[in-house]
Amino acid sequence: MSIQVYGFWRSIASFRVRVALRLKGLPFEEIPIDILSGEQFNPGYDAVNPEHVVPTFIHDGQSLFQSMAIIEYLDDIQSEPRLLPRDAKERAYARSLALMNIADAHPLVVPRVRNHLAKAFGADAKAIENWGKHWTTEGLATYERLLARRAPAPFALGTEPGLADICIAGQVVGAHFLKLELGAYPLVAGLAGHCFKMPEFATSHPFEQPGYKTAGAHH
Repeated sequence: MSIQVYGFWRSIASFRVRVALRLKGLPFEEIPIDILSGEQFNPGYDAVNPEHVVPTFIHDGQSLFQSMAIIEYLDDIQSEPRLLPRDAKERAYARSLALMNIADAHPLVVPRVRNHLAKAFGADAKAIENWGKHWTTEGLATYERLLARRAPAPFALGTEPGLADICIAGQVVGAHFLKLELGAYPLVAGLAGHCFKMPEFATSHPFEQPGYKTAGAHH
């Protein structure tokens, strides 16, 4: 099974897909696309993904994008270990937790939004950083409220990590970028702690990618 992922070290969506592939034990090759320098708009990548985002997942010539669609596809092609529960109610709950990061919190802080804040409103670096902190904190607070209703055991849906944990860990990665303290979010911090003790999560963290090592000096 040949899998390629066009990703970027800093991309939280790429992080989500990396973790899912590693939890499945599926080998993959990652091809970097620098979304900070605009490489996603190059004609070569436009041919791969007309949405001009990462990640793009290629399996046996079939191209997929959007991290949640990719993760669900992985469950379809290799059922174990499952990343989404078989039970309909549990699966809906897992998706709800996942979409909180994928659809609500993370899209507000991606490069194209930050760039537009600068262009349309003249926001400076400090204002853009404060914007990112605001929405990342909102996401952490929402996850904390949700986890208070149903305590992690130790993962969001029980004893094994899955889609929901991948996305909550992604929210915490966003907090790491902004050097936010997690003291006010003990349930989120505890869950993320369990995740990042696992090599599948730890090796997928943006700060562990080769691109981070080379970019460290100027980002």
